Amino acid sequence: MLQNQDLEKLFGSGAEQTTQKQMLLKKIIFIFCITASSLAYTKEYIIGFGSCIDQNYSQPIWASIKDKNVDTFMFLGDNVYGDHPSGDLHKLKKSYLNQSHKLPKWLKNKKVISIWDDHDYGINDGGGDFKNKRESQRLFLDFWDIPNSDIRHSRDGLYFNEFIDIDGFKINLVVLDTRFFRSKLSSDRSPYKPINNPDTTILGDDQWSWFKEALEQKSDLILVLSSIQVLATNHVFEKWGLFPHERSRIISLLDSIQTKSLIISGDRHKGGLYKKESLVELTSSSLNKPTTAARISKTLKYIPKSIRDQLIETDELLTEDIYNYENFGLIKINTQSKEVEISLNDINGDQIFSSKI
Repeated sequence: MLQNQDLEKLFGSGAEQTTQKQMLLKKIIFIFCITASSLAYTKEYIIGFGSCIDQNYSQPIWASIKDKNVDTFMFLGDNVYGDHPSGDLHKLKKSYLNQSHKLPKWLKNKKVISIWDDHDYGINDGGGDFKNKRESQRLFLDFWDIPNSDIRHSRDGLYFNEFIDIDGFKINLVVLDTRFFRSKLSSDRSPYKPINNPDTTILGDDQWSWFKEALEQKSDLILVLSSIQVLATNHVFEKWGLFPHERSRIISLLDSIQTKSLIISGDRHKGGLYKKESLVELTSSSLNKPTTAARISKTLKYIPKSIRDQLIETDELLTEDIYNYENFGLIKINTQSKEVEISLNDINGDQIFSSKI
């Protein structure tokens, strides 16, 4: 801070210099106020997200996520591993109990959004023919402490949407259920083949109608949460591409809206960034359960081709190399400039890649 003697060194002494001193002080105060005002109104809202977190494994990644000061965290499915080949839900119930002791306590002070995938649905790669899906839905709602007044307690499926409003910047969260209504896959296990039958579905008629209406609501940013990947095509595991007409439908629908949108997904035990023209999808998987090939590769000085081939993924829509190890996603929103930055981050919190949308 400038003292009187400092001002006198600049301007000398005498009454004739008083006006100049006052003008300088006014300029300093004005600049300070403008800077303080800018800082006060620059709001960054941070959303963290991830998927595939096994209740039987350690979960060190939470320390790095906490350090990012996220305002909201989104679980994109496989939030426990409780599926059983028989479809019995006894294992699922035990898994939820175990996970309740593993998740960090600080999450209770954050906004949490969650959707299921197959391993917390109750059966591997399960779909609409799963016999215990309604009981599984009840277990999910109980574990995530969803209020009884929520519509998910009174209708089939876990799809829903809600808004986050940060200083007038409105985020439309559109959360899809890719399990409850999904038609049968081409076989009982991967590798799966695409089904070119227009009568098959991922979302079902009611959810499709709801989805279209949800996207039409006014907002500054639409976040579409899908447990399985939408854009990826060049792998034989679960994805929207197994039902090509459904993939085309969701892409056309998202392309038709004017609002900035982003798809986030999980499931793959890999992280990747996909772009199709203006459409962007960030996959974050997994929080603590990388593939067997990835885990083995960490222990080897030389990685044999059989392992190396499993770590490489080629897809014409991939914009960055696929990431095979523990990771989480971040969405940073500057509500003043309305800039949105997305990134994938490793177990230590270091950024793997980022992009603005």
